[in-house]
Parts: sequence; structure tokens; C-alpha cells
Amino acid sequence: MAEVITIPYRPRHPGVHEELEAHRFAVLVAHRRFGKTVLAVNHLLKQAICCRRERGSFAYVAPFRNQAKSVAWDYLRHYSAPVPGRVVKEGELSVLLPNGAKLRLFGADNPDALRGMYFDGVILDEVAQMKRELWEEIIQPALADRQGRALFIGTPKGVNLFSELYERARKLKAEGDGNWTALMFRVDETDALPREEVERLRRELSDSAWRQEMLCDFSASSDDVLIPIDLVSEARARVCRPSDIAGMPVILGVDVARFGQDSSVIFRRQGLRAFPPAVFRNLDNMELADRVAAQIMEHRPHAVFIDAGQGQGVIDRLRHLGHEVIEVPFGGRALHEARFPNRRSEMWYGLREWLKAGGCLPHGGADAERLASELSSPVYWYDAAGKIVLEPKDKIRERLGASPDIADALALTLAAPVDAAPRGRSLAQSDFDVLAWEGEGYARRETARADDGVLELTA
Repeated sequence: MAEVITIPYRPRHPGVHEELEAHRFAVLVAHRRFGKTVLAVNHLLKQAICCRRERGSFAYVAPFRNQAKSVAWDYLRHYSAPVPGRVVKEGELSVLLPNGAKLRLFGADNPDALRGMYFDGVILDEVAQMKRELWEEIIQPALADRQGRALFIGTPKGVNLFSELYERARKLKAEGDGNWTALMFRVDETDALPREEVERLRRELSDSAWRQEMLCDFSASSDDVLIPIDLVSEARARVCRPSDIAGMPVILGVDVARFGQDSSVIFRRQGLRAFPPAVFRNLDNMELADRVAAQIMEHRPHAVFIDAGQGQGVIDRLRHLGHEVIEVPFGGRALHEARFPNRRSEMWYGLREWLKAGGCLPHGGADAERLASELSSPVYWYDAAGKIVLEPKDKIRERLGASPDIADALALTLAAPVDAAPRGRSLAQSDFDVLAWEGEGYARRETARADDGVLELTA
């Protein structure tokens, strides 16, 4: 006769576990204080108890190991206590069950600790704070040989791996793929918090925080994000007609890859339209220079701005070929020194103002999706002098596991104002200055003088 083990857990939402057990991969999006961690730990524990494979292996992964210990370890010990003969190993944060299955806690900050392992079941908690490579290069292969299961849980934090997994799961489920399911629980759809507390939070949280943390809105951004995702989404939905950009200068921005996983990007912009970028991997400087030269010959840009940090070889090669290019040091002095500590902060601020002014972004394809994610990722703050400081590129790579190469290339097209001076005309339309488009007190006005076609910026 089978032994009955009673776990001291009463699910707030019993139907959730049935849905999770019916699918191999599940993405669960829930508001703060929903009870995600307790739900996930008990889901994993049941999988381990019922595992019939030899030496079952189960993992709970949080963004940091210390975080995994603080939020999940007590729950795992508590809920596994009724299992006769279980062995708790505090040092390795593991629980060994009598059937040989082991549950262990890990931190995504140390991916090497997960390499070379196999898993029958994995919980990835707060996926939005994890690097993409953890899932794609480590966890997913570790599930393959034993057809293990994965549950992704978290609260939205903009556009990133978590939002992509949720949308993918929704799409696959709608298409009839039985492997995937997607669940979302907003605070106005559950009874996890008292109504009075929900009303208090609605009054006291900022609109973006309320939408993101409580309504599970992936399109909401944190208050310290420089470019809100709403702004990006609006720009992707706009349609820019040829007449809207006629006579405006054509500008190329070139971001050169720094490391093996980075991309080199050529971005073309004309006025309020950003064209689909050319994205390359594993090109040396000479090859990239040839690609840039080809774009110069095809589009005849009025300016070519290139990242000076890694692009010196590309710059030298293009100048040797007779092309005029402008090197831009990201860490160099800003054109508006009173407002920004460096050029990169200034360019990204200009990019935000360009989007506010009606900029149109590419809207189809993987590169467009990646651009949207990159644009809405960097945070900013003010330094002691009151200057706007953008999160450094290295910090973004460390936090997200990828560098915002495509967005940096677009930002480079705003490195400096550019005049378009076609042959035979002494005056031309001018590309805008970073601060000239700032705020509602400025208006974009096209003059009606057909003889010179000047675009003026007036306060």
C-alpha cells in the first residue's frame, strides 16, 4: 500500500497546480505578494516526491544564491519536513528525499554551478533579472535528456526574456502546442491582498509601478528607466511617409562589437524615421569597414558617426578608402556639459527626445524586438552636479547578459546636429539638436519658403 504524505500547504489557487502539471513548460506571471515562491516550492517538492526516475534532480533558481536562500530555503525545509527520512544539507542548500531525489537551491549569478548537471524539474524565479544565456545555454540543455520540466515565475520588469517567454507560451498554447502554457494573475483578479490594501497601493504607487507590480503590465517601465517601454511601443506603431522625411539628412550610426557575444551594428536614420538596422556577428574590423563602405555608397549619408572606443580600425580603414567619418567617444565630453557627464548619456537622452517628437522605429523581425528591449532597459540617475547619468554599457551587460549594441548604434545617429546640403543648394533642412527638442515648450515648424526648405526649431 502506498504511503500517504501530507504536506502542510493549502493552495490559494488549486487550479493553478493542475494547469502546471498538465504542461512541460509553464510561464506564470503574478502580482507582488501573490504567493509565487510558496506555490513554486510546493510544485517542485511534489514533482520530486513523485519522481520515479533514479537520482531525480530538481532545482530552484533565483537571481542570486543569497536571495534563493532568504526567500525559498525556509519554505523548502518547512514543507518537506513531513517526508520521512529526508536529509537536509544546509551548506549546499539541498534536501535529499528517501526516493533519491534531490532538491537544491541555486543563484543565477553563478551559472557555472549549474553547468554539466541534468534536471528533472526547474523553477526559475524572477526571470526578468536573469541573463538569457542561463536558460538558453545551460538550463534548457540540462532538461533535454530526461525531458525535464520548467516553471518560469515572476512579476513584469519591462521587455526582456521573461516577457518573451510569456508571449511565446501564449502563442504556442493558442496554436495547440501541449508543451507550453501561460498564466497571469493581476491583483484585481485575485483575493491575495485585502481590498483596502489594494486601494491604498493604487493611491500611493506611481502609475508605472502600479501597472508593472500589481497589474502585471509588461509595457510599464520602472520610474528610473530613461526610455519607457510605452514610448518605444508608440514609435513602433507609427508609420513614417516618404514625404515626412524628404530633404532631411541621412545619417549612419555604427556601433562596433567589443566582445565575442556582442554585435556590430549599422543603423540608418533620416529625420523621424529609423530604418531596419544591419546587425553582424563575428566580423573583424576590415570586414565591418567594407560593410559600412557599401552602405555609404548606397545611401550617400550626410554624416557617419562611429563608436571611437572599439572602432578605430574601422575608422582608419574607411578614411583610407576616402570616406569622411566622425569618431564619437562614448565617454568623451558632452556637447551640453552642463546637463550630461559624457556623450553616451547625452546621445541616449537625445534618443528619448527624438522618440517623443514622433520618431518611427522598425516594427518587424528579431532585430526590431531586440531593439525595443534594449531601448527600454537602461536606467538613469542624477549625479552630485545634477547631470543626467545613463547606466554604463558594462553594467547593462552584467545585469542582462547582453550589450545594447543596436540601441547604441541608433543613439549614435544623434551624436551631433547634421545639416543636409545637397549639391546646388546653399541652405538645407537640419537635423535637430538634442536639447532643441526637449519639452513641450518647443515646437517643430517647417517654413514654407520653397527656395531653401529650411526646417526651423522655435521656442
